[in-house]
Amino acid sequence: MKSPLLPPYHTPFDTVPFNTIQPDQFEPAIDQAIEMANKRIAAITSLETPTFQNTIEALEFCSLELNRVAEVFFNLNSAETNDSIQALARNISPKLSAFGNDVLLNADLFAKVDAVYQSREELDLTPEGARLLEKTWKSFTRNGAGLDDEGKVKLREIDEKLSTLGLQFGEHVLADTQAFTLHITDENELSGLPESARDMAAETASEKGLEGWVFTLDYPSYMAFMTYADHRELRKKMWTAFGKRGNNDNENNNTEIIRQISQLRAERANLLGFESHAQFVLAERMAEKPETVEEFLADLKSKSLDAAKTDVAEVAEFASKLDGLETLERWDFGYYSEKLKKEKFNIDDELLKPYFALENVLEGAFTVAGKLYGLKFEERKDLPVYHEEVRTFEVKDIHNNLQAIFYTDFHPRSGKRNGAWMTSYKSQYILNGEEHRPHISIVCNFSRPTKSKPALLTFQEVTTLFHEFGHALHGMLAEGTYPGLTGTNVYWDFVELPSQIMENWCYQPEALALFAKHYETGEIIPTEYVEKIRESATFLEGYATVRQLSFGLIDMAWHNRSTGVEGDLESFEKEVIQELELFPTSVEMMMSTAFSHIFQGGYSAGYYSYKWAEVLDADAFESFLEEGLFNPETALRFKKLLSSGGTVHPMDLYVEFKGSEPTPDALLRRAGLLPKTV
Repeated sequence: MKSPLLPPYHTPFDTVPFNTIQPDQFEPAIDQAIEMANKRIAAITSLETPTFQNTIEALEFCSLELNRVAEVFFNLNSAETNDSIQALARNISPKLSAFGNDVLLNADLFAKVDAVYQSREELDLTPEGARLLEKTWKSFTRNGAGLDDEGKVKLREIDEKLSTLGLQFGEHVLADTQAFTLHITDENELSGLPESARDMAAETASEKGLEGWVFTLDYPSYMAFMTYADHRELRKKMWTAFGKRGNNDNENNNTEIIRQISQLRAERANLLGFESHAQFVLAERMAEKPETVEEFLADLKSKSLDAAKTDVAEVAEFASKLDGLETLERWDFGYYSEKLKKEKFNIDDELLKPYFALENVLEGAFTVAGKLYGLKFEERKDLPVYHEEVRTFEVKDIHNNLQAIFYTDFHPRSGKRNGAWMTSYKSQYILNGEEHRPHISIVCNFSRPTKSKPALLTFQEVTTLFHEFGHALHGMLAEGTYPGLTGTNVYWDFVELPSQIMENWCYQPEALALFAKHYETGEIIPTEYVEKIRESATFLEGYATVRQLSFGLIDMAWHNRSTGVEGDLESFEKEVIQELELFPTSVEMMMSTAFSHIFQGGYSAGYYSYKWAEVLDADAFESFLEEGLFNPETALRFKKLLSSGGTVHPMDLYVEFKGSEPTPDALLRRAGLLPKTV
């Protein structure tokens, strides 16, 4: 009997039937989907004459059901998990890893793929088909197809261990995040906190059956406290708890897990003929090799470190004058920098938040997408969702055809990991002449509405929404035949361009006028506020750059090595970033044990890509500044870049849009380190 979780689904637009899913359905569905895929693979291996169509295309589509069920499961494990889902993940993840290895280490299957690849010059393939053939062949050769039997067994062991360790890492970070609360009963300890933060904390306390106020490590609660709370010792307590996630003396400690992950990734790379995990990863990135990344990070360091030191010194001097603070610590920086920002620019988040009601900002993102790409968003109330707070939208193109299904999930809750991300529940592809449009979701952790006010966003949250919406547009606008090449299936150091470029519209008066309206009066954000936002855009830019740089350096230190990391991990991490240290050192912080991007997400040896993409986005956005913020010809060229996904090499796409390869000059201009020309 077919599992109800196997697509196609009998729902509008073939959407996931979240309302009928039971956790115990996932593992049987995964098992059935693996069996279906294996039968199709067996048919390919039995072919006498492999061709592009019966081998490469057939392999591309053989796991559609499996991929879709797995996407649903692991998206829920991030956005709406519980004990039973986490337990299932520990069973399902190794199964998927084993299946992946069964495919890529199948000598008979690789022989068919290789036969087609070796005859590629004689094939009349489309450019997209040629990309698929190359990607498929590389996926085998880069993942053990050439290993002997002993090597293949070893690779399987490594991959199964890595899949389990990654899950454990994420579970531990989530558990430490949820375990900490700061319960306040003395109202004097709320000094400095705005009404919105107090209301949110009071509602959290009420939900927990407590009197007073409760602050958590969920990002909106944590950031509000660190930015506004006058009580220095409580700020330190919050900061310490946040910094020690995964590094506490409890069952959630991640130190040995990340040591094992690093060692296993190095062993895997060595087994496949690479000197390091970074070398393996970067061979399929725009950067191509670790040396390029290290030179890029070193160049950033040379251009930003002095500015960062100046930024911190300015905040420290301000804190000394304001409160006689002798030593500026990490838990002081957000608090005093916000006060300094208000003094310098006469602006702060509390002044701006009334103009950024979540509903208006979301509508603003929709309007910008409409003006640029002709998209229309219509909310649907009849599509199944996994939580009552999730909203769904039917996205249509300029001709009223279905473009995508779009989900939004905006607020923190138990069972949802911190951060913000875009994900997919269904890829775009064409099979048997029928086009399947994508189902895209963005998940964030924004402040909730209170009893008296709607959800009001900080300006950083506004840019975060636009950032994730940029990823979503990359997925929604996908045009192509093969799911492995459409949407966000691009080189990892190119995938942040569509998201980061969208943030630029948040600083433009013409765009802000579309959505930045006071939630009570409807008044459009005053021009002087917009100018202050623009003036303050480069405030502490040196510090922000060095902070990102430290993440990139830690990532490369873990992964650009032929063996794992020995010795004390706190000392290892501090040595890596000691030249970037801007505050008194503290033993109560370690980034790596909660660095989900590189130990649970897909950013290992790739965190540099955020700054790499900033070079691309700053350079690309200058075209919109020069030609018009909503210029239809410019937008059409960029839409081609978005819709092409991975069907074309990213540098070719970029040059087609811009007319030349990117340079860092635009980023330096935007950061205030070079004179502006536009």
